[in-house]
Amino acid sequence: MVIAALSSLIIISFMISMNTGYIRLSPLDVLKTLFGGGTEKQELILFDFRLPRIVISVLIGAGFAVSGAIIQGLSRNPLADPGLLGINAGASLAVVLFISFYPATERGSIFLMPFLALLGAALTALLIFAFSYKRSHGLMPTRMILVGIAFAAGISATIQILQIRLDPNQFQFIAVWMAGNIWGTNWKFVLALLPWLLFILPFVFYKAKVLDALNLGDQLAAGLGAQVNKERAWLLAAAVGLAGSCVAVGGGIGFVGLIAPHVARRLVGPQHQALLPASALTGGLLVLVADTLGRWIIQPDGIPTGIVVAVIGAPYFLYLLSRSK
Repeated sequence: MVIAALSSLIIISFMISMNTGYIRLSPLDVLKTLFGGGTEKQELILFDFRLPRIVISVLIGAGFAVSGAIIQGLSRNPLADPGLLGINAGASLAVVLFISFYPATERGSIFLMPFLALLGAALTALLIFAFSYKRSHGLMPTRMILVGIAFAAGISATIQILQIRLDPNQFQFIAVWMAGNIWGTNWKFVLALLPWLLFILPFVFYKAKVLDALNLGDQLAAGLGAQVNKERAWLLAAAVGLAGSCVAVGGGIGFVGLIAPHVARRLVGPQHQALLPASALTGGLLVLVADTLGRWIIQPDGIPTGIVVAVIGAPYFLYLLSRSK
């Protein structure tokens, strides 16, 4: 019932988003255009601009949310997510370095950026987990949060230094992109992101029971037959892959990996067989609604989606901190 309700909300938001923008399209115009009865201008607006952005919003939200659910399960820390741990910042640094030396509009760069973002996110994650792991205590959740915040701050400072050498066009692009602007508004960006999610998400859903076991602690998980280190490495790689590929297309959108798993956990409980798909749908719905609001509040430029998500996520994060022990 929860999955059906979330899916219905996404469909409703999908329809509202298709009607939202600087150029108004009535619901009747949208239906006519979808079935081939619209004008050339309406087809251009709907199929070449709005639909790709809407699809990307849902995909990015699902990717960030599942990545956050994995990291919370591995670290047994409800406050962990790719943004707070610095993984998103590592992916952003790789993309900024790439844009600094290679124009993002060049042919082939769209499909190369997710690989570079994955490399930056993976290197950052390895360093964070290396500094957070103690042989006598295992992975220390509180230490991991602190190390991640430190890495994120250092990487953000590095990005700001890199921005000094950029020309005005590159600087403006990166500034908007870092704010969480969904800048890919054509189907090439959908094709660049979709294979990552189609490959990683089924793998993560298949490993749901393993995540349940790891969430009980290393010793108990090993007693249940799980190969703890191997499974943790594979799941961490999946979380990094999801976060890195989403950052490459959606920029620095934060808090989705924190909020969506919490909301899903309240709706379906802690078992990952239901938590992971519910998190994906919740994250997709959150980013889609935030992107729609951002395009509606200030026209024609709009507000970057990441800012709208932060307005929602920051109070919720403070609420979680107030309740955490």
